[in-house]
Amino acid sequence: MTAAIISGKQVSDDIRIGIAREVADLAERGVKPGLAVVLVGEDPASQVYVRNKEKSCIELGFHSEVHRLDAATTQQELLALVADLNSRDDIDGILVQLPLPKHIEEKAVIDAISVEKDVDGFHPVNVGNLVIGDDSLLPCTPAGVIELIKRTGTDISGKHAVVIGRSNIVGKPVSLLLQRENATVTMCHSRTANMAELSRQADILVVAIGRANFIDASFVKPGAIVIDVGMNRLDTGKLAGDVDYESAREVAGYITPVPGGVGPMTITMLMSNTLIAAKRRHGLK
Repeated sequence: MTAAIISGKQVSDDIRIGIAREVADLAERGVKPGLAVVLVGEDPASQVYVRNKEKSCIELGFHSEVHRLDAATTQQELLALVADLNSRDDIDGILVQLPLPKHIEEKAVIDAISVEKDVDGFHPVNVGNLVIGDDSLLPCTPAGVIELIKRTGTDISGKHAVVIGRSNIVGKPVSLLLQRENATVTMCHSRTANMAELSRQADILVVAIGRANFIDASFVKPGAIVIDVGMNRLDTGKLAGDVDYESAREVAGYITPVPGGVGPMTITMLMSNTLIAAKRRHGLK
């Protein structure tokens, strides 16, 4: 068996067609979704992400602002900018690019963003609503993972899903979203003693541990859906996921590549969240 490839780029492109159509409809009603991205410092990876977000906004017809701040920016100055963006009617979504310089407390900044404009889905209120199943803006990468699984035509309900990694950004929220879809979820992490045994029971395997090529075919149940959230830079300069792609694809039923899998979905779901936030703020459906 050789796994079918789940193309995040193709799924992303399909979703963006719908987003662009809705943005055009909103324009006729005088509404233009606005996204403000804040970048503090000059982290190379963050700069790439921010440029891609800005490009996506332009392509989809959003109002886009990028606030590039010096690495020496104080926490008070950053919070003042967030407060200003919270108050502006032309901004529907605010994203402060992480990580922040060490002298700035990330939690204080995330907590300061208006819940209604928290398009990253990291505010404690949005996280709490996710936990209890209430409506909320969902974290972008986990939402993208669920969308990729659904695009295989698989009914998640009743399936056994194993999530490897328990981060607040991916592991925990994706496990909650899988439960929302009525999957039975097992969480594995660095202290899990029998990880390979548990992993082999998964109909759906989501891996987000930040260790290049760690999960090989011995972790994969034949025919399983394997979603690789990892993005690791090898010594050769090439990108690799957390899953040993060549090994796992000989066993899995579906698998995401790296790059070109989960990555494109994250920014697309950010655009979707900004569109949702804009519609809600203007009382539109």
